[in-house]
Amino acid sequence: MTRLLVFDFDGLILDTEAPAFEAWCEIYAEHGCTLDPGLWAANIGTDDTFDPCRHLETLLERPIDAAAVRARRAARVAELIARQEALPGVRDYVDTARRLGLGLAVASSSDRAWVCGHLERLGLLAHFDVVRTSDDVARVKPDPALYRAALDAAGVAATEAVAFEDSPNGIRAAKAAGLPCVAVPNGVTAALDFTAADLHLPSLAALPLPVLLATLASLQPGGGRAPR
Repeated sequence: MTRLLVFDFDGLILDTEAPAFEAWCEIYAEHGCTLDPGLWAANIGTDDTFDPCRHLETLLERPIDAAAVRARRAARVAELIARQEALPGVRDYVDTARRLGLGLAVASSSDRAWVCGHLERLGLLAHFDVVRTSDDVARVKPDPALYRAALDAAGVAATEAVAFEDSPNGIRAAKAAGLPCVAVPNGVTAALDFTAADLHLPSLAALPLPVLLATLASLQPGGGRAPR
């Protein structure tokens, strides 16, 4: 029986992924270069294993003022994200979970100030019983530590929780912690491999939460997945 829903944050609750990618694409274009979407998307859901400034320097074969570029990019990302609302279906899932008496948690590889600041802006922070971020663990996704920390804080077993993720790194983390996982890709991650997920939805708005929970309950280990 499901007692807890555990959400990723970036790209799942709020579309921070598209603005982050768009801002770098603008900077690359200013330098006459192109940022490969696949290269960017492969690093989503984990810590900063890809450094766009160093990559841009490699393409240009010369150094750039990395500090200035990062500052401009951060300002542009903030501008773009400030226009974003919660992704489709998120508020319905939160409201339905509360009505059903389910706990709510966030497990994010981003830092606490980032996650809680945006949740507060969206008016969602008070609805979450547990928030675990990079500040709480030594290793972020795809390591399962974030999910284990969220489960421990909520006092819930992995088999009593469901994870919602928009990236393969997040799915690996959730599955390694023993949680069933629902993939909800966004525009940046849609082309990645989500076969490890138990269900695959185009958005949370595509399937009401009670139907999703019933579908998950009906699946046998290694069984079929919802239609794309």
